[in-house]
Amino acid sequence: MKRNSQLIQAFAIILSATIFLAGCGSTTMIQSRPDNAKVYLNGEYMGTTPYAHRDTKIVSSTTIVTLEKEGYQPFNTSFSRDEELDVGALIGGLFLLFPFLWIMKYKPFRTYEMKPDAEYQENEIPEVPIEVSHN
Repeated sequence: MKRNSQLIQAFAIILSATIFLAGCGSTTMIQSRPDNAKVYLNGEYMGTTPYAHRDTKIVSSTTIVTLEKEGYQPFNTSFSRDEELDVGALIGGLFLLFPFLWIMKYKPFRTYEMKPDAEYQENEIPEVPIEVSHN
């Protein structure tokens, strides 16, 4: 009987830890104008925009973002996990110390405006012949 009690207690602890740690994650939707830009996070290709990024990094962790799309200048930026207060982690932090490491989260959405690449556009402009009349 004692063994069953220990198994139930161990299961309850593992389940609680799993639920708690799942709550430590934060998600942000990376969007671009125009859509379908390639997304690189910390130099690693992740997919195309719109892209949902989720991680369990601690407060103030920074992620470097590069967006690339043919005909547009590469867009470089970064974001940190210190943009909004995570109330769930705050409440958890009142009971345990380490949830304070996840007390902040990302903004839910971020949209980046990509600028057309002037060099690319120059190459794409068709040449129009000009007629010169000699009088």
